Amino acid sequence: MLLYYITDRTQFPGTEPERRERLLDKIAEAALCGIDFVQLREKDLSGRELEFIASEAMQRVRSSGTKTRLLINSRIDIAVAAGADGVHLRSKDISPEDARRIWRKANGAKDPVIAVSCHTEAELVTAEKASADFVVFGPVFGKFEGLATRLDGLRPVCRHKVSVFALGGVTLTNARSCIDAGAVGIAGIRLFQGNKVATIVKALRR
Repeated sequence: MLLYYITDRTQFPGTEPERRERLLDKIAEAALCGIDFVQLREKDLSGRELEFIASEAMQRVRSSGTKTRLLINSRIDIAVAAGADGVHLRSKDISPEDARRIWRKANGAKDPVIAVSCHTEAELVTAEKASADFVVFGPVFGKFEGLATRLDGLRPVCRHKVSVFALGGVTLTNARSCIDAGAVGIAGIRLFQGNKVATIVKALRR
């Protein structure tokens, strides 16, 4: 089971500087505990602030000595500048193909990991045709930003060739049902951020 931690420092208590430090600590914890991917998703920050945190986060991921990969939400320029492993695109962002083209032109290094958020099968098909490495599909349980789906909606999208992570209301209780439906892994914010990551990873991968 692959695991994808999506950050949201606003859920941490304390002042803004304290929340940022807790965020970096949680990213380091996630890497040390074997989380496969971390998406830095601090959309309210300025470009300069996001680049600083991304660079700090990348240093902590690297120092963990694990295979965790850090993706930056939407901002290819910041991902390249911070030395991140890739980007996470919204379905309405540029295509994965265009993102790779920009990455290679700016970086010239190895290809980035490119993930895409999808809420419908049609969006998933578009991402798959544009060579996304994987998609994060949801919400599988409950509602998110006015969208609602069900576990039944996860099964058909998992029949496509592109790998699918399940997102939205995933808990220790229902995570296995997502894998049984065909997902390669699960994604979440609170699941990882609100708990000891080692405990969650052990429970999910037992």
